[in-house]
Amino acid sequence: MHIDHNSYGTLALVFLISALIIYAGFKLVNPVWLKWSIAVVMWVFCIWQLAFFRVPHRTPAGSDKIVTSAADGKVVIVDRYFEDEYLHRECQRVCVYMNFFDVHANFWPVTGEVSYYKYHPGKHLLAFKPKASEDNEHASACIVTPDGQEVFFKQLAGVFARRIVNYSKPGLKVEAGRQCGIIKFGSRLDMFLPLDAEVKVKVGDLTTAVETVIATLR
Repeated sequence: MHIDHNSYGTLALVFLISALIIYAGFKLVNPVWLKWSIAVVMWVFCIWQLAFFRVPHRTPAGSDKIVTSAADGKVVIVDRYFEDEYLHRECQRVCVYMNFFDVHANFWPVTGEVSYYKYHPGKHLLAFKPKASEDNEHASACIVTPDGQEVFFKQLAGVFARRIVNYSKPGLKVEAGRQCGIIKFGSRLDMFLPLDAEVKVKVGDLTTAVETVIATLR
């Protein structure tokens, strides 16, 4: 396990603010038990933030035929959906919602080559709402497998998320299970799969990025 390198600045700010709050508490607050309570709460918060931005080491289950979850979380939508940003066709859609306690690093869901990437500024609706896929700030990318299958996915910001990191650029060769970016704070990841893909998850399932198989491609 290591800490996401794009999150060093965020963590430095968290630790600085926490240290200032602890210092102010010991200087200004009485009684003693309250001083220590503030200190403990802030240290727990710092530890949680370290865990939040961690990038775990896992054994990849994906390949150019096996699509794995790009995020830790809970499956909130499995349906057919007309993807009109890039693919312009009906797809199978699988949406994974990440809460505040999930790892927020994201990973390539399949092996192939990036054919498309675009960042979209937008709103910050609750990430589990259906309209979030269209209206929220998000980053979109498409991977083409060696067999020509296309897997399109979106990293969606939530109410509190204000930064999406994605390593995509057209022509980039990617490998399933490698980190592709991170979304800071509550968010969602939508995956758009071919209609003939065999989806392996259902609404309510918990996913582990890199390890949970979302679908197999024909």
